[in-house]
Amino acid sequence: MVGTGVFTTLGLQAELIADPRWLLASWLIGGVIALCGALSYGELGACLPRSGGEYHFLSRIYHPVLGIAAGLISVTVGFAAPVALAAMALGRYAATIYSVSPDWIAVITIVAISLFHGFDVRVGQRFQVITTILKLVLIGIFIAFGLLASPVVPAAPTVPEVASAWTVSGVALALIFVFYAYSGWNAAAYVAGEIEHPERVLPRALLHGTLLVMVLYLLLNFVFLRTIAPDELRSTVEIGALSAAHIFGSTGGKVMSGMLCLLLVSTISAMVLAGPRVLQTAGEDIPLLRPLARRTAHGAPAAAILLQQLIALVFVATGSFEDVLALAGFTLTLFASLTVLGVIVLRVREPQLSRPWGAWGYPWTQVVFLLASLVVLVVALAERPLAAAVAAGITALALVIAFLQGRRAPPSA
Repeated sequence: MVGTGVFTTLGLQAELIADPRWLLASWLIGGVIALCGALSYGELGACLPRSGGEYHFLSRIYHPVLGIAAGLISVTVGFAAPVALAAMALGRYAATIYSVSPDWIAVITIVAISLFHGFDVRVGQRFQVITTILKLVLIGIFIAFGLLASPVVPAAPTVPEVASAWTVSGVALALIFVFYAYSGWNAAAYVAGEIEHPERVLPRALLHGTLLVMVLYLLLNFVFLRTIAPDELRSTVEIGALSAAHIFGSTGGKVMSGMLCLLLVSTISAMVLAGPRVLQTAGEDIPLLRPLARRTAHGAPAAAILLQQLIALVFVATGSFEDVLALAGFTLTLFASLTVLGVIVLRVREPQLSRPWGAWGYPWTQVVFLLASLVVLVVALAERPLAAAVAAGITALALVIAFLQGRRAPPSA
């Protein structure tokens, strides 16, 4: 979960919300909503324990056509776009240290990480564990020194600036970026079939992981807001580099920026670990996609990894950071909402279904998630019509392809 969003989006949000208190509040709101989603996915993962995430859940709950469409969206937008965003952010951070091309750094990183995961599943898992530990240590250091650093004293705001410090539409639009930053809260559901005792482990992983990340995000954004001047913050993507330069000085800031690049490597690695499992599961169910179900001798879904990473490279080559971010945020929110709604649908339609773990606060946790998502989607449609239109077009195309396939539903196990 931790990576691209929290280290890149605060500057974009600062264009929409001038009041730092509301900026920080948006991250708390996003965390609570992510927790509602994690609780919902925990119930679904416990009673329908199979890899594939939304592809599996929506196929089982609604119809195989919707599941196939979700699988296509997952690989094109749900995982390939975040891989591209993390790689592009890594390139920008690297450019603050050396005079290098951010796009080329992004391409090289995507290719290198694909090689780690593409041959032996155990090598990929070890790589992910090591980079995740390094990431958490780095974030802990960053937060500790950031809280001890002297704060930046912002200039006194003018009366018009205070009056327009925040708006409902501004907060709602900023939540799109926050939702994207939290978007990995459901990642464990994509590998449910590879987890021992998923009915117990998966809900706890989703819940505890989301709680931990919410705390880290609030602390990180507090550090960013106290160490970056408002004028520098607005529209800036590489906010971690700005904050590090203030906390550690020019040289220390460059060293910390290099470490943040390693953090983004972990983010890309997590997406390469989880995303291709959706394609692999789809390949097991859909004859046309059968080659994607094949694994190497060491268990890695190499063909699925290759396809996802090629799409990510296309995003890097053709899209701007903000455009790809808005597209990913809109689409991911839409399909996550359909999945969370599925908890209510299953409870009503199949009350006798075995539920080893039930979502706390049902049905209010689902209602909160759905209402918040609806507000964000409506505001995004009004304020970012182009990104919303592209997302709608991709979704419609995925539904048409899925309908033309007309394949059987995946197993319900």
